[in-house]
Amino acid sequence: MIVNNNKLSNLYSFGIRSQSHSRRIKLQYEEDKEEDEEGGDLVTKKEGFGGATCWRCREIIHMYHRYCYTCTICSSSCDDKKVFSLHKFCGELPPRLEKTLHRHPLIQQLAPAYNCICQICESSDMYPETQMFYKCDDCFNFYIDVKCALEVGKNIIYHPSHPHLLICSIPKPILCLCSACGKEHKGIFYQCSTTCGGFTIHTECAFLPHKLLIQQRTHGSFYHTHPLTILYSFPREDQKAKHFPRCRVCGDDFYRREDLWSYKCDKCLYYVHLNCVRVPPRADLSKTIKNYEDVDHPGLLHLPFPDETYSLPKHYLFFQQTTNDDDHHHKIKVDDRLTHKSHQHPLILVDHGQTSFSSSNSLLLIKCHDPMEKTQLLCNACLRPIMSTMPFYKCPHQSCNDFALHEWCTRLPPIIQNHPGHPQHTLNFIFSNDLPFFFGVFNCKVCYLHCNGFVYGCVGCEYYVDVTCGFIPKEITHKAHPNHLLSLVQTKGIGRNSCHICLGSIYKRGLSFLCITCGIVIHPECALLLAETVRHKYDEHPMQLSYLPIENHKSEYFCEICEEDLNPHQSFYHCQSCAQSIHTACAPSILKSETHDDCYLAKGVNDFVNIKFGGIFNTSHHQHPLSFAQGIASDGKCKRCPERLQYSMIFKCLKCNFSIHYHCL
Repeated sequence: MIVNNNKLSNLYSFGIRSQSHSRRIKLQYEEDKEEDEEGGDLVTKKEGFGGATCWRCREIIHMYHRYCYTCTICSSSCDDKKVFSLHKFCGELPPRLEKTLHRHPLIQQLAPAYNCICQICESSDMYPETQMFYKCDDCFNFYIDVKCALEVGKNIIYHPSHPHLLICSIPKPILCLCSACGKEHKGIFYQCSTTCGGFTIHTECAFLPHKLLIQQRTHGSFYHTHPLTILYSFPREDQKAKHFPRCRVCGDDFYRREDLWSYKCDKCLYYVHLNCVRVPPRADLSKTIKNYEDVDHPGLLHLPFPDETYSLPKHYLFFQQTTNDDDHHHKIKVDDRLTHKSHQHPLILVDHGQTSFSSSNSLLLIKCHDPMEKTQLLCNACLRPIMSTMPFYKCPHQSCNDFALHEWCTRLPPIIQNHPGHPQHTLNFIFSNDLPFFFGVFNCKVCYLHCNGFVYGCVGCEYYVDVTCGFIPKEITHKAHPNHLLSLVQTKGIGRNSCHICLGSIYKRGLSFLCITCGIVIHPECALLLAETVRHKYDEHPMQLSYLPIENHKSEYFCEICEEDLNPHQSFYHCQSCAQSIHTACAPSILKSETHDDCYLAKGVNDFVNIKFGGIFNTSHHQHPLSFAQGIASDGKCKRCPERLQYSMIFKCLKCNFSIHYHCL
């Protein structure tokens, strides 16, 4: 609107020198604008008068002041910084001040020709554009400059973080708790103008930019290229909808204080504490600088393994052996035929799909592990896939043609001494069929997964581990927490209660990998069994293990296999080319019916990644032989108990509709 004649005369009497300004001064109103969450990637200057300088008091006109006067002639022809602008309260100062700190009324006058001193700030600075002072007619030489006279009006702001006016009632530094950042510090504060009170914000927080960029490397992760938008609260329900994100700088959560301010990028599910935005990069060096020397840790295992075919036995018995062979110019002898104590038939060597024995039997027709063709062949020792590119031994008999062993798994040592989980006794090599467990299935004391592969155990203490966990190293590194050494420790006494990779619980038992510098904890199974890449029938490209939300992700996250919600703050497999994602626990599955019926309970590795299904069991409970299998949705409920069979170890009849839980038989 254009200012009316009364206000124009007041403005003119106030000492505005240019006649054109007194005729063309317009009151501008700055409205609160909703931020465009899907806006561009550049941080743009906010439209409106925010940032202009008042010609009366020479201070910035913030958008939170809501109103200001500008000259319509200047605004159309001048640079923004040169436009004649006034705070609303500067333009409407009354010609007479009655209630002040002085005992007499103060009259608005032109400043005298000689230098005079303001009785409030003791400054003799004169503004040539204004040349206005307030003077007491009853007291000799008592002057107050316009800047000091304006303090009350200037200290009122309209802030989008709060529904009421905020006022700076004490324009001097005080020690107070800031409601924006949650920190107690000394400075000038704004507080709620209503009687309810309780809301105070420091001036540094009050005038923080609406948008900003973080260009430092955050928590060992990527450089974030999008602008972050200020968030005045982060209610628990909103956090739940975003899967309870953690700060990308410090790694801590947000749910302890929902009312504190933060910065966000919804495109990337990128959230940062307000205080972390202002932390200099050097303050977080302990999380990014390498905390060990390679020379002090020879043979250090760097995880994750490249793909699903890798394992600790392969690493220690094949790759290290190959390296030693190259050094000593000899190779270990590999027999074409092997008699192994774990199997009743001689085994035939297959190397890169070739065998030295000419035969028309099923050995030459068997397919190796290929997830793209939905073909599975697992090693009976370590339960890792057997591919055509690696040497392995195979039973040629049709009755047991799924029995196979990696070449290196036939050379497993007979004992393991000083195992980290059971150092007091030697662990002996045991075949699973020799264990006192039904169908050779036991619970590993390190990863706590079901397993029916080969075993290292102490029979007297009933301590059993699978062959992978039998070789578990005392130190590793992992890309989920780069540059830091992770040490194998007893879980008891660890302060953190969730795994850094899967966000699953760290139970007060067994072993875990711990970063002593940061307190980060990782399950052994998540470190050792989640490969860096996997292949899946649903995607033509290798899928990469991701530890954080994908930058600039185009849509909501969901698993392509189970078709359920996917938490991107929990590790998952992702194809960048196709923008497809799957749960790590769903990766071994092909169909939705094979996955856990509650995706929130299926965290980290698949429950049956160490189980090789197959085999026949005869029971008096049913007239036909039963097959050992993983339950799927179509199997319905158990014939013994009322529970569903999906995502369980079961025995099922292939001739009739009979299925029963493994533990119910």
